[in-house]
Amino acid sequence: MPKLRGVRWWMMGLVMLGSILNYLTRSTLAVAAPAVLKDLNISQQEYSWIVGAFQGAIMLQPICGYVLDVLGLKKGFAIFAVLWSLISMSHGLAHSWQALAGLRGLLGLAEGSANPAGMKATAEWFPAKERGLAGGVYNIGASFGSMLAPPLVAWAVLTYNWQSAFVITGGLGFVWVALWLLLYQSPDTHKGLSAEEREYIAAGQERFLQGDGTRPSVTHILRRRNFWGIALPRFLADPTWGTLTFWLPLYLSSVRHMDLKQIALTAWLPFLAADLGCLFGGLVSMRLQKAGVGLINARRFAFTLGAFLMLGVGFVGFVESPYAAIALLSLAGFAHQTLSVTVITMASDLFKKNEVATVAGMAGTFGNAGLLIFSLLIGSLVATIGYTPFFVCLGVLDLVGALVLWTVVRERRGEGVDDSDGLVNLQGSRETVV
Repeated sequence: MPKLRGVRWWMMGLVMLGSILNYLTRSTLAVAAPAVLKDLNISQQEYSWIVGAFQGAIMLQPICGYVLDVLGLKKGFAIFAVLWSLISMSHGLAHSWQALAGLRGLLGLAEGSANPAGMKATAEWFPAKERGLAGGVYNIGASFGSMLAPPLVAWAVLTYNWQSAFVITGGLGFVWVALWLLLYQSPDTHKGLSAEEREYIAAGQERFLQGDGTRPSVTHILRRRNFWGIALPRFLADPTWGTLTFWLPLYLSSVRHMDLKQIALTAWLPFLAADLGCLFGGLVSMRLQKAGVGLINARRFAFTLGAFLMLGVGFVGFVESPYAAIALLSLAGFAHQTLSVTVITMASDLFKKNEVATVAGMAGTFGNAGLLIFSLLIGSLVATIGYTPFFVCLGVLDLVGALVLWTVVRERRGEGVDDSDGLVNLQGSRETVV
């Protein structure tokens, strides 16, 4: 087989395409929500329970990460993609909020594989200095899939019905699975990978993060401060993405009085801005490293920059123009992905290869727990206090996350260091690592 150039980026492109379809299917309900809620006579409170079922199930993504670490990325991700495609198509059969909630729960469990899969691919295929940008490329899938949903789903609903929207978006997943099984290989087995690129990847990876082939230990991971240093900022940051993904169309419909066509024309803009944020966060980290800043500090500076930009979302409820609101929500999408890509990528900076997917899944559980709590609060309180207090809250949470990132995370400094972030036993004492 002839050797190819930049194979690592082609492999990341495959992962990104899977992520696009993952987020397209999970965003379908949000765009179709005005039609679904009207047709099935579902209240906003019941809709929050439906969203909550998805978020509760996706909190189980450590299971997905563990499966990916044990089965391998190629086989494991294909299995999950088949499952989420079938479940998404089944949404068209729902005739009550309870049935819809059950299907959303199953969808959340299967779709929880996307983030651990992306981080595992990043750890396997990229040297440390490129992981931030590679993580940004992968995370473009999240925002692009969410960006694609408004026009595609609105077209399906207006042309056919809301049921067909789920069939179309779910069916696309099977096309990707065929491409994935045909084209993806690991760096160790890919026949098109040149010796030069294989050496470039290996030389740029920390030797003490290579892993030893053993199965990851969840209890060991939970005892490490670096896990909490990335899990807690995700708990504080992810409500922003959930608000944009699950509540933005309803907000534009109920508060800004936009119809489905207007939503289709505007609701994708925050996700376009998020695409740019994915790349921006990775590029900021790379530039800082070239300027002599250490890897982990570069990640922390990029996160903090995004956190300050997030302050703009707090003004969404105070502007009169719906287009000004869309502009501020677009800034929020850009800022959120700037910082989110940074903290997600840190799983591959701080943990061994055979732990990365599990760590990413566990940290994702905390992120989705924050999203779940925030979404349930919106559903129960929006009728009485409106959306404005929630937007203000989103503007502040990430600054707290930045503080956690700077004070809790410890940089690992070299081979032979088993855990420079420290281990904390159940009695609270710390094992000092020299």
